[in-house]
Amino acid sequence: MKTFERRSERVKSIDLHPTESWALLGMHSGDVCVWNYRSQVTEKTFEIAESRVRSAKFIARKEWFVIGADDGFIRVYNYNTWENIIEFKAHSDFIRSLIVHPSHPYLLSASDDKEIKLWDWEKGWECTKTFQGHEHYVMQLAFNPIDTNVFASASLDHTVKFWDLGSSDPRSSINGHTEGLNSVEFLETGEKLYFLTGSDDHTIKVWDYESMTCVQTLEGHTNNVTSLQCVKLDASFIITGSEDETMRVWNTKTYNLDYTFTSELGRVWTIAFIKDSSE
Repeated sequence: MKTFERRSERVKSIDLHPTESWALLGMHSGDVCVWNYRSQVTEKTFEIAESRVRSAKFIARKEWFVIGADDGFIRVYNYNTWENIIEFKAHSDFIRSLIVHPSHPYLLSASDDKEIKLWDWEKGWECTKTFQGHEHYVMQLAFNPIDTNVFASASLDHTVKFWDLGSSDPRSSINGHTEGLNSVEFLETGEKLYFLTGSDDHTIKVWDYESMTCVQTLEGHTNNVTSLQCVKLDASFIITGSEDETMRVWNTKTYNLDYTFTSELGRVWTIAFIKDSSE
C-alpha cells in the first residue's frame, strides 16, 4: 500500500481527475487546491471564497472545475488558464453536494435550504429545475449508474429520495435510519443494483434498488458515518469514513469487515478512490 499525504487545513471535499493524477481539494478556508497525488506537489491553489468549500468537482470534458461554498455561490473555473468562467448565487444556504452528469451539460446542487437544483451550462447556467420535498439539509447526491436520468439524495430528515430529472417531485422515498443521512452511493454488481446509505446513527445500510428493501446493516463505526465509496477491483468493496476517525473496508460478498484504518488526522469527512489502480 502507498500513502499519499498533504498537510493542510481541514479538507471538506476531494474529487479525482479521470485522466490526470490530480486531486481537487475543497478547503475549510475557502481555497481550492489541485494536488498531484503521485508527485505530492500542489500544482495550483485558487483563493476562491471567504467561506468553506464543501464540494468541488472536475468537469474534465470542459477543462473546468466547479465549487459550491457556504455563501450559497457556485463558482466555475478553467483549471488550465485560471479563468473564472462564471459565479452566481445558487442557494440561500450552505451548498453541501455537487454532482456532474456523465453525458449531459448538467450540474446538480444540494443545499441546507432543503432544495436540489439542476443547472444547464449550455443554457448559460440556467436553473432548469428545482427539486423540493426534503424537510432538512440535503447532504449528498448520486446518479444512478444504469439510468442517469435518475438520481438519489440523502438528507438529515432521515430519508433517501429518488428523483427523475424531468420531475420536481420525488418518485420514491425511503426512511430506514434512526438518525439523519449524510451519504448515499450506488453499488452496481453483475446481477443487481444496490444503493448504500450512511447515517448519524453510526450504521451503513445496503438496499436492493428494485425492491427498495434493506438487505444488510453494517455496524462497527462508533460515530457519524460521513462518506461512502464502492470499489470494484478483483473483488468488490465498500469503503466508509466516519467521525470516529476511522475508514473501514467491507466485503460486498459477505458484508464482513475486512480492514479498519485509523486516521492520524482526525475525523474523516470525504473519501476518493483511484479506480482501476492499485494505489
